[in-house]
Amino acid sequence: MPLSSKRARIAAVTAVVTLGAGLYTAGAATADRSVPRTDKEIPNLSLVQEKIKAYYGDTVDKDGEHWASADSSYAKQVAGIERKAKAHLRDVLDKGTGKGRKPAIVLDLDDTTLLTYNYELKQGFHFSPESQDAYLKSTDMKPVFGMPKLVNWAESRGIEVFYVTGRDEHQRDWSVRNLKNVGYKPVADKAHFYLKNKKTPPAYLPCGAKCTTTEYKSGTRKHIEAQGYRIVANFGDQWSDLNGGRSGRAFKMPNPMYYLP
Repeated sequence: MPLSSKRARIAAVTAVVTLGAGLYTAGAATADRSVPRTDKEIPNLSLVQEKIKAYYGDTVDKDGEHWASADSSYAKQVAGIERKAKAHLRDVLDKGTGKGRKPAIVLDLDDTTLLTYNYELKQGFHFSPESQDAYLKSTDMKPVFGMPKLVNWAESRGIEVFYVTGRDEHQRDWSVRNLKNVGYKPVADKAHFYLKNKKTPPAYLPCGAKCTTTEYKSGTRKHIEAQGYRIVANFGDQWSDLNGGRSGRAFKMPNPMYYLP
């Protein structure tokens, strides 16, 4: 998932309707874009933000920074998804991938491997490319609870790990540093870490610089599989991270803070 300037800010709907989002299933609903007939059909934005903070178990340190809590409803929901994912990966390893292809998993970054909660609170849920660059350059986002352990376990069992993010290519070094510093052991080199490159898009993406998120991510997964891998699991916090095929079993991570088509 990218923290993109095109993000559709519908936290008011998402927080109320999809806090329970868990394991991805085909045909799941995306954002409700119907036009409200009266104000009574619109959740109060301030109250929704308070619900989001409660869901993440908002804690404030001595410097006034906001962090999610490891005993929050969010952390518990994530742990449930990770248990299902690990069981699935164990099953894959027991049965094999067939045809000599090596098993692989694909992971999004923001709110799948790295938690944007502190950034979102610092910005008042108001994204800008400039604030994102400043944050990523100077600050490591916390990992999504439990994900380093799951990802490192997968690699230790012979599963190849790929990161596919909507972050821009110029953010590569900051992102690699962050992944390493918070405990992800799989090497995020250029062969395993894909970022958007609008200036010189790769030839394997027919849509070039005009790819939608789904086209970019599914096209990159197709490219990965063309190298002899079988993607057995795909993790993302947005439906656009998971749609388009080549996902194996897709796991939807919870994110009530924003929606990206």
